[in-house]
Amino acid sequence: MTLQFGLLGAGRIGKTHATALLGIPGAKLAAVFDPIDAAADHIVAMSGARRASVEEILADKSIDAVLICTPTDMHADQIELAARAGKAIFCEKPVDLSADRVRACLKVVEETKAKLMIGFNRRFDVNFANVRAQIDAGAVGSVELVQITSRDPGPPPVDYIKRSGGLFRDMMIHDFDMARFLLNEEIVSVSATGSVLVDPAIGAAGDVDTASATLRTKSGKIAVITNSRRATYGYDQRIEVHGSKGAVSAANVHNNTVTLATKDGFQNAPLLDFFMERYAVAYRTELQSFVKAIETSGALSPSGLDGLKALELADAAFKSAATGAAVTVSV
Repeated sequence: MTLQFGLLGAGRIGKTHATALLGIPGAKLAAVFDPIDAAADHIVAMSGARRASVEEILADKSIDAVLICTPTDMHADQIELAARAGKAIFCEKPVDLSADRVRACLKVVEETKAKLMIGFNRRFDVNFANVRAQIDAGAVGSVELVQITSRDPGPPPVDYIKRSGGLFRDMMIHDFDMARFLLNEEIVSVSATGSVLVDPAIGAAGDVDTASATLRTKSGKIAVITNSRRATYGYDQRIEVHGSKGAVSAANVHNNTVTLATKDGFQNAPLLDFFMERYAVAYRTELQSFVKAIETSGALSPSGLDGLKALELADAAFKSAATGAAVTVSV
C-alpha cells in the first residue's frame, strides 16, 4: 500500500518535507497547494505531484494524509478541516500561537478520532534520540540537569519576526519540547529572561533575540535553555544530560569529520549551515515514523498534546521574561 499525501504550503519547510517524503518507500506526494506559483511549481517539478486547492485535496478520497506547512495562523483551521475530511494529519509546529485555540482544535481532533502528529523534528535526530535511549537504558541514572544550547547562524527577516509569535514561541519552542523529551517529567515552573543584542529592529518589532530559560519539574529536575539569533560560527545545536550516575551529551555536527593539526593548533570544518542541512535526516525519519504509524495504526508522537504543552511553556517563558518573575505551569 502506498500512502497518498497532499501538501499544504510549498515554502521553505514545505519543500523540506516534500524532499524528505520523496525518499520514503510507501509514500507518494500526490498534490500540492500554495498560492505562490513559483513555490508550488517547484514542488510539482521535483515530485510529479499535481497542483490543487486545499478544498480539492481534502475532498479527494484517494489522498490519505496531509502535510500542513502553511503559515502558523492557518494551522488550526486546516487541522480541523482535515480531521473532518478523514485525513491523517502531520502539522508543523506550532498548532497555533494561542493555547486556547490549540485546545479547541485538539477537541475537534478528539471528536473526529483523527490521527495527528506535530512536527518537532529534533526528537528524530539520531544524536538526540541516542541521548534519550541512553537515559532510558539507565546509563546516567536519575536525570538531574539538562542543558540545551540552540543558536541560529543569523536572525530571520523582521517581517517574519512580527508574525512568528516571537523567539519563545517560534524558536525556543523546539527546546521546550526537547526538555520534556529528555526530562520525561512535566515542568511546573519557568523562569526566563531575554535581551535585544543582535538587531535593534527585532526589539522594535516587540521581540528579543537572545534569551535563556530555566525549567523545573515537580521533583526538582532542572533544564536550562539558551538561545541566540546569531552564531557567527554556524548552526549551534548541543545538549547535555547530567544524572546520578554520569552524563551524556550530543555535540555539534560539522560539514566533515576532518581535523587539521599544525603548530598553530587544531582546525575543524565549519558547522552545518542551518536547520535544513543539520536536520535533513531527522525530517525524513520523522515522516517515516508518521507513515509507519498510519500503516500499523500505531500511536503518533509527538502528539497534539505535546504541541500544546510546548506552547504553554513558551507562553510561560514570555510572561516570565516580561515580568521578571517565575511562572507556574499547570500539569
